[in-house]
Amino acid sequence: MSLKADYLKHTLHFRFEAGTSRGTLTEKTSYIVRLYDTTDPTVIGYGECGPLVGLSYDDRPDFESQLQDYCQQFTDLDLQLFSWNIPIILNQLIEPTFPSILFGFETAMHDFLAGGQRILFPSDFTNGTRNLPINGLIWMGSESFMRQQIDEKLAAGYTTIKLKIGAIDFEQECDLLAMIRSQYTAEQITLRVDANGAFSPDEAMRKLERLATYQLHSIEQPVRAGQPDLMADLCRSTPVPIALDEELIGQMEYMHKFRLLRKIQPQYIILKPTLLGGMRHCDEWIELAGRLNIDWWITSALESNIGLNAIAQYTAQFRNLAPQGLGTGQLYHNNIDSPLTIVAGTLHYNPAQRWDFSTLSELKSARD
Repeated sequence: MSLKADYLKHTLHFRFEAGTSRGTLTEKTSYIVRLYDTTDPTVIGYGECGPLVGLSYDDRPDFESQLQDYCQQFTDLDLQLFSWNIPIILNQLIEPTFPSILFGFETAMHDFLAGGQRILFPSDFTNGTRNLPINGLIWMGSESFMRQQIDEKLAAGYTTIKLKIGAIDFEQECDLLAMIRSQYTAEQITLRVDANGAFSPDEAMRKLERLATYQLHSIEQPVRAGQPDLMADLCRSTPVPIALDEELIGQMEYMHKFRLLRKIQPQYIILKPTLLGGMRHCDEWIELAGRLNIDWWITSALESNIGLNAIAQYTAQFRNLAPQGLGTGQLYHNNIDSPLTIVAGTLHYNPAQRWDFSTLSELKSARD
């Protein structure tokens, strides 16, 4: 076997201007890692490295050159020495300062070893008999745009709605929440909000108290990351359960993860494999959260369907799930066609639907 690693650079184009508290997104670049045996290139393992600008730990100018170096190092690696032990190979090959590359190679290796069919973790999800509950994501924008999205998600059968807040006037955002609550009780529709760190320290508690009147399930990252004392104080007295999101980024050592969670004691944590170093690191967060009685859910981070597929199959290994954040596959004009579909507020895998990589066909390999 002569195994080769390379990658394809793919720019995904949004169907609309996607607003966040960090700005408006119209496109997003991913790097699709490919692993294949040069003597039998019919089996290809795919993975996705998709750092987010301004957020990912590995959002840095030399990202692509580092990825190219890692592809060469992987190609030169004698994998038999490591008995195809994926965690050991990742530790040997990739620095923890590149979490999205860790996730991309981890996914590609699982896919290659499973035969290159994009079935990384066979389950009742991949055979189409179990759907994953997901939340309907409402992007920031004008009040009318956000209201339109809410109406569409409710009509599509979602029972959990998540609103990104912090970009428009807070009173307008409260009006949207009040509109939903005037029509649906907390038992009928679960409401989550994501502030992406938009609240200042002196206003955070006041806004949390206001938001509590709408019977919210949770709020993600009310204040910006890197203020553990403030976040711990908020989590102790908050009237709305708090979920850590950006706070987890960059915490790659097991004991650092443990100290962070023990200090802040959040009600929830949000796990994004692309931002946290892949599924292996998510396993550590889940194990620690269980020890500290902290709940969690898993969310995609604007990946194409390649990354979303891996995250969904990883998620499907767990049972009795609350709605997860896995509904981002419909964001793009030029996504990769896959068996993933949305059915009545759930993520469904249709095993009869084939993958179509034609959107990548015009791109040249970085090593060709």
